Amino acid sequence: MTTPTPPRGAGPRWGSVPFAFKRHQSPHGQVTAVSMMKDEGPFVIEWVAHHLAIGFTDLVVYTNDCSDGTDDMLIRLEELGLCHHRENRIPQGLRPQPSALNYAQEEPVVGQSDWVMVFDADEFLSIRHGDGTLDGLIAAAEDRGANGIVVTWRIFGSGGVIDWSRAPVTEQYLMAAPQSWNKGWGVKTLFRFDPDCWKLGIHRPKMKNKVIDTDFPDRVHWLNGSGKEMEDYFKFRGWRSINRTVGYDWVQLNHYAVKSVESYAIRRLRGNVNNKADKYNSDYWALQDRNEVRDDTMLRYSARRDAVIAALLSDPVLHRLHHAALDRVEARLEEIRRTDAYRELREKLAAASEIPISQITAKPPQPRDKDKIAALMSEVESRRNAKSRAERKAAPKEAAAPIVPTGLIAAAPLPPVDVEPDRWIANHTVDLPADPRIFTPPGLALVEAGRFERALARRLPAILPREGRMLEIGAASGFLAAHLMRARGGLQIALAEDEPALRTTIGRVLARNGLTGRADLRLLDPLEEATPDRLAGLVADQRPDILALADPRLTGADIAALVARLPAPLPRIVFLWGRVLEQGGEALAPALAALAARGYAPGFGFDANIAIGVELSPVTPAD
Repeated sequence: MTTPTPPRGAGPRWGSVPFAFKRHQSPHGQVTAVSMMKDEGPFVIEWVAHHLAIGFTDLVVYTNDCSDGTDDMLIRLEELGLCHHRENRIPQGLRPQPSALNYAQEEPVVGQSDWVMVFDADEFLSIRHGDGTLDGLIAAAEDRGANGIVVTWRIFGSGGVIDWSRAPVTEQYLMAAPQSWNKGWGVKTLFRFDPDCWKLGIHRPKMKNKVIDTDFPDRVHWLNGSGKEMEDYFKFRGWRSINRTVGYDWVQLNHYAVKSVESYAIRRLRGNVNNKADKYNSDYWALQDRNEVRDDTMLRYSARRDAVIAALLSDPVLHRLHHAALDRVEARLEEIRRTDAYRELREKLAAASEIPISQITAKPPQPRDKDKIAALMSEVESRRNAKSRAERKAAPKEAAAPIVPTGLIAAAPLPPVDVEPDRWIANHTVDLPADPRIFTPPGLALVEAGRFERALARRLPAILPREGRMLEIGAASGFLAAHLMRARGGLQIALAEDEPALRTTIGRVLARNGLTGRADLRLLDPLEEATPDRLAGLVADQRPDILALADPRLTGADIAALVARLPAPLPRIVFLWGRVLEQGGEALAPALAALAARGYAPGFGFDANIAIGVELSPVTPAD
């Protein structure tokens, strides 16, 4: 058995025990994860196996005050040449995580790494790009001239799991918060590390003062989780994604903060990595137990991860330590299951799980003090931020794929809606039913908050022609048409919608808002099919000035075929919005190309996650 080549900076214990399974050799050099653990014994093997499987070459883990063998397992992994264990001796007055990062800043393995990412033991990197490995992800970033990727959290809930299980975390919990839920938009950063220029941080590194007023900031090029360039301000400060920067197409960080009820109960009996008082209470559970959307992307790693786990557990010492940790936690669970505290906790968590996502508030939002932030900014940062704002305003908006793959309207076929909804919520000028049969959890959350389709509702009344004919194909709940009628009028609007439950809902929305029987707002007979020929005939019959396409049956190719068949005179304005956008930017490319060929030019400035609008140029190509 050959002796493995030690990574740069490795200690004398690393690789001291011969072992067949070897660390990954990356074409990008030393790619290192830095983490902190306390009593994570049952989960250490999976966390290590997963991150070795996706392509980290080195794992540097700091532990403090472990009582379940976590540190012993990591020490053994270091002896096998697969990890680097370090003790986190915490100075008085400092929390464990910042203490560990201070040590990591001076750690030779970290300092001599090419790429570094700091994240926690309940966070698992999930790569959607390419083959799901770091090698491919970093290569894609470097192809775009980038030296960092800002990875946004995805909050995963319990999925209704109560009991403890030895099954992998990443296979047990497949229900998550919607990608659009901004309370889950904390980030961690994978970046090219130079300890002379960067100081490690929990969410992102901090640029050292000595390099701020040099050309170093110009050489920092970071991408978001969809491979799009991050805004300039993030080089200097920030720890959360915002609407303009969030992205999940390439990579996300799955955050399993709660796991099952019984896993959560065990965590309450020990400290946490930051010594936050009463962190693991029912309020925290309500915030983190989000189960609105299924995301099973992690299942792509199952075979690869299981092979690494099998290799790790072939070591008898690691096998013994791992199963001792499992036995220990299960014995402790047997004790607490018999207590009143456990029964009380289950009741509280069950109640917390019922809190709708629209009623969750993060703790407690501190008012943003602009003057304080400005005082902390260097002159360089202020100057660059001002320049960045000016460039952002001047630049045309770049098309982006929607970040809510499930959309706002439930997928067909919908259940019958013969029973009237019992709650109506005012959204802008229109009352909408808070009906989970019609709206997805993200959509229902927006309805309950009074913010459904807010961007369109705010701007459409001002940007659409004062008079004219509008045809919306795939009208869903009829909200936008009803809002236009209530907010300004002037248009003759025809709605097409085939889904029976949605047709019923449109009728109810119109009746509730006093719009039934109006000559200027009509629900057309069902189309029965959404072929390009059928829709071209409908457009010819209705002769709209404004054509809105939102029917989910329409693919980009279908829309392209429809656009090619549109009879003269062409609609002056065409919008793609609603369920059509759920296909994503690449799938809609044929539609946009066909519109351009007929003489339509982009306009209106909507974020492409919300609507894509085009307007007929004054001179159009000959048909």
